[in-house]
Amino acid sequence: MSPDSDAGQATQQIVDAFVAAWNTHDAEAFAAIFADDADFTNVFGMKARGRASIEQFHRPIFETMFKDSHLEVMDTQVRPIRPDVIALDMHWSMLRARDPVGNEWPKRHGLISVVVAREQDAWTVVVMHNMDLPEDGMAEAQCELHRPSGATILQRRQSTVSVAERASRWR
Repeated sequence: MSPDSDAGQATQQIVDAFVAAWNTHDAEAFAAIFADDADFTNVFGMKARGRASIEQFHRPIFETMFKDSHLEVMDTQVRPIRPDVIALDMHWSMLRARDPVGNEWPKRHGLISVVVAREQDAWTVVVMHNMDLPEDGMAEAQCELHRPSGATILQRRQSTVSVAERASRWR
């Protein structure tokens, strides 16, 4: 097996184990993908260090806010750093999560950035940072700001609408 195929297989196993543990709400299985001294940061900036702390951190939220949640990883990007270190990005979506009061959240989207390292024969997560991404409309607007053609769709639309038409929309 080549180093690249080994890294690809390792990252797929990490992603599969992560999703399975999340969707079964199993804190022990979730923590099992992490190195003993791993760092974890959630979407609120709360941190846990070490596999045991990561498990303790997730146990109560898997029993409450996320007990009915369903996570899907839609896309991954893998960048080998060295033969024994990989950067992994996972774009995710989640349904049926609840806020601390118990109200169901709308569908969420996010990005998890992960550093995976091989020690002896095992690949484990050494760093994981999770973030929520903006709602679809906000994300689309942000993409428009960086569109390479120079003009955003909004600017192109406005140039084809007369001043009178634009003014009538605000009445």
